[in-house]
Amino acid sequence: MSGPQTATAQEFGKQGVEQGPGMLDAKLWGNPCPITFRINYLALLYNTPLYSWIHDTYGLKRPEYVVIYSLALADGGSARDISHTSGFPKNTLSRAINRLELTGLIEARSKAPGGGRKQTLHLSEKGWALFHETRPAFEAQEKRMLEVLSDGERQMLSELMSKVVLSAQDWAGELPPEAMSAKEGKPQ
Repeated sequence: MSGPQTATAQEFGKQGVEQGPGMLDAKLWGNPCPITFRINYLALLYNTPLYSWIHDTYGLKRPEYVVIYSLALADGGSARDISHTSGFPKNTLSRAINRLELTGLIEARSKAPGGGRKQTLHLSEKGWALFHETRPAFEAQEKRMLEVLSDGERQMLSELMSKVVLSAQDWAGELPPEAMSAKEGKPQ
């Protein structure tokens, strides 16, 4: 562990419900990939109840709502754009888009200017209404998650995470060379 810490392992482990013998502590403080654990852990705690609520309340699967949310932020995006920024495969998004068209949450697709196969996607009035109805829950959950941080800490975290996201094109989608050398050294 390097640099100043805002909570000790002992303090963090006391939060929430009783946990197994040191598992959270081990994953936080003894993990060779501590940042990745933190990102995944928080994403699961944030996303799981929200997408369960979306499914139970609105009958939408996670990829379908991701299309709606993405188009609310970047109207006129394409399935490819959504795939690149959400991690969902294009075939999963294609099914989601087809269902959203059938339910009237997005408008029928139109060809993008300049030809080609890329089609622009737009929310319908019904889609916009759903987004505006659901967005406050997502915002409130993020606010709850980050309330332990000061305004300055939230800003710093946002900037640092943005920097990591923007550099992802340099490493995402490929295994590191260590994975290849591990495979070569593996007994057959």
